[in-house]
Amino acid sequence: MPDPRIKNEDQYEALRDKGYSKQKAARIANTPNAGEKGGKAQPYEEWTKNELYQQAKKVGIEGRSKMNKEQLIKSLRSN
Repeated sequence: MPDPRIKNEDQYEALRDKGYSKQKAARIANTPNAGEKGGKAQPYEEWTKNELYQQAKKVGIEGRSKMNKEQLIKSLRSN
């Protein structure tokens, strides 16, 4: 039975099949527009620090309030 907390169950299962942890797969599958393609998003370097902070908050990165812009970018890319 599908987990009601997972917004995109197909994406979650595909990520789990690739070896992602349950937590990371759930974070990605629950991020709005995470599965969309098209390359319309700006690179993180063009985001403001506040935009990066808000994205880090959405995906549950701990310690984000003490990070500078470069650290937020690195953390977002590694999650």
